Order: sequence, then C-alpha cells, then structure tokens
Amino acid sequence: MSVIKIPYGREILKLEIEPEHLKAVLEPESKAVAKKEEADIVRQALAEPIASPRLSELASKVHRVLLITSDHTRPLPSKITMPILLEEIRNNNPEIQIKILVATGFHRLTRPEELIARFGQKLCDKEDIIVHDSRDKKHLVFKGILPSGGELWLNNLVDWADLIVAEGFIEPHFFAGFSGGRKSILPGIAGTATVLANHCAAFIASENARTGNLQDNPIHRDMLFASETVGLAFILNVALDADKKIIRAVAGHPDKAHRLGCDFVSRRAIVRRQLADIVITSNGGYPLDQNIYQAVKGMTSAETCVREGGVIIMVAACEDGHGGEAFYRWFAEAKSPQEVTAKISNIAQKDTLPDQWEAQILARVLTKCTVILVSNFCNPEVVRAMHMLQAPDIATALTMAREKMGKKAQITVIPDGVSVIVTD
Repeated sequence: MSVIKIPYGREILKLEIEPEHLKAVLEPESKAVAKKEEADIVRQALAEPIASPRLSELASKVHRVLLITSDHTRPLPSKITMPILLEEIRNNNPEIQIKILVATGFHRLTRPEELIARFGQKLCDKEDIIVHDSRDKKHLVFKGILPSGGELWLNNLVDWADLIVAEGFIEPHFFAGFSGGRKSILPGIAGTATVLANHCAAFIASENARTGNLQDNPIHRDMLFASETVGLAFILNVALDADKKIIRAVAGHPDKAHRLGCDFVSRRAIVRRQLADIVITSNGGYPLDQNIYQAVKGMTSAETCVREGGVIIMVAACEDGHGGEAFYRWFAEAKSPQEVTAKISNIAQKDTLPDQWEAQILARVLTKCTVILVSNFCNPEVVRAMHMLQAPDIATALTMAREKMGKKAQITVIPDGVSVIVTD
C-alpha cells in the first residue's frame, strides 16, 4: 500500500491507497533550500531590500508608521517576523509611533486569543494593535475609483500614517493569482463596498483570474491600483514550506519584491495535471481549513484534475462550520449548484453580494463533480444543505467515492491543495 500524509486541522492523517489505483501524488517541489534559521532569512531580506531603501532608513524620516499584518486565517509566522520588523523600524527612530493593523478583509474579526496566538502575549501587551473591520464605515476613507469602476474605501489609518508597511506570505491564490503584496491593502484593509466590487461575478468568471496568474488578471489589477494609490511603501513577504516554516523572504518595493517572491513560489508550486476519477486533497491543515468557505481554495486544485462527473474528497476540519451565513444560504436556499451559478452570473458589479464569489466558485466545482467533505467537526446537516456529502474519515470517504466511480477508479492525491499550481 502507498501511504500518503494529508494535513487535517492541527494533525496529519495517513491515507492508504493500492499502488495500482494511484494515478499520481502532486506536491510542490521538495528540493530543499539552504538551511538557515528563519529569523536569519527575514533579517537578510530586510538588509537587502529590492528596489527600495532599507526600511530603517525610510522609518528614520517619519513620525508615524502603519504596519499591516495578516489575520487569523493565514499561517504567517508573525512571532518571528513582527519583532524583527519592529526592531528594524525603530532602529534609527526609537520614538516613532507604530500602529499594527490586522488585515481581516471581509473575514470575521480576529479574536483576542487569536492575536495572542499569532503575536505572543508580550507583544500584544506592548504594541498598539487594531483589528480592521470592513463593515465599520466610520473608520473608512474614500481613496478614488478602481480600474474596474468600483469605489476604493480603506481603513482611515492610512491617512494617519506617514509610512505604510505590510507583512504577509506568498502562496498560490485561487483567483488573485498569488497572495501577499498588494493584498494587504485590497482586500486586507478595504471597506465592504470595495471588496464586493473587486470580487464581482464577471471577474471571478474571468479565465485570467486563476491560480498562479497575475497577467491580465482583473482582480489583481484592482489590488495593485489600491496599493499604489494609498502609497504602500515597503513589504516583507515570506514563502513557507509544508511545515509552515520560512524558506524564503523578500522585502522592499511592494510590487517588484512581491513579483520576485511569486516567481520563487511558482517555480516550486507548478505541477502537471493528472486527470483521475477521484481526487483527494486538503487545505493544508490549520489555520486555512477552519471552515468550508476557506476549503473552497483547496477544492479548485482538485477541480483541475478530476474528470467530469468524478469525485473530490476534501479533507478539512472545518471547526468553524460553513464560515459565513451568506455563503451558506446561497446553497441552502437553492435546488442545485447550477441554480446558484445562474443567479450569481446575473448580478452586476455594483450589486455584488457578500461572499457570492466563494459561492460562485464552489458552485462551479459542484457542477463538475461530487464533493465529499472529510470532517468530524462540521454539522452534517450543514454539509448536506450545501449539496455535498460528509465522511468522518478518509477511509469512509474513499469507500463512498468508489461506490460511485467503481473499485478500480484511478486516484490523484494533492496533499495540500493550496500549495500547488496545476498546469497542462
């Protein structure tokens, strides 16, 4: 038997498949990079910024710095990166004012205990940390019109700051191309109306709004415009391995440094499509598999490899359930995924509804194949209402899939669906 490890929540599950039924295992390049301490990788990137003066130099000339960071859904190792960034900012200007803004985008607000888990108690007690709320209009400021025609509303702390800096991590993203860089601004600290305009049905349906692609990507175009308009001056972005350890860091110019990081991630992440009757994948475990909403990301990698009418087995703990009431209602109140697609396709950009983009993508996946969610946390009634099946473990899910596709069905496994870019 072939034994494959699949991330699930905070643990690793073991999947056993007969070699004759295993079509392929698709994983990022496993070639090791030079072994360095994670902190040393970060410090070296800050010491050698790309197309930018050093951050300590930029900070020496200002009074107020807004430092934007990722929220609870991202595995950014801020316990390592944030203290180093703060040290760099204060190096030549110890009295500088710093506010740390948590970029929640359209997600729920990050909880106090999640902030402590992310930064550590000591840093939380010492620093001024604000959690962005996209729905709080009194803390938003208008910054112009996006290339798409949508209004650009951002957290008003951008007007408080003399210097805007962002930290993040880069991985393939299922419609923005890659995470990191400009995403700290849009959707990170944007208002609801701006996020909705950027995530409209026409953009999500675009063939250019796909994993690993920035070229002519309408969603990326808006994001980059927002970043440039607000004056994001400096980024620190990291790339992580399967153990969520830092293997590369880039710092400096928000676009040029980000693109260099994307190139590094892309070279490691590209895998060749292997069509199969059954595709098994995950969202890479915690924190990205906290709910069904986030799990859609991993499903899109499997979508590219599953045959029409096949089965995707999605391994995701989903301890937070569906992840969004509006997202859930799209399916619970529809007779079929096709109905969801039809309704969303007719919604104009100015009328974009909360979470319709995630529903649009999940509906696309469900129209092509059956999805079995492996979770022993999520309410089975919720899963059924969203037109999926549920299994308590991988073995049960595989039995269910084989009942539909046959005992000799070919299987492709993508252990971490959000870590790869599937190409022809």
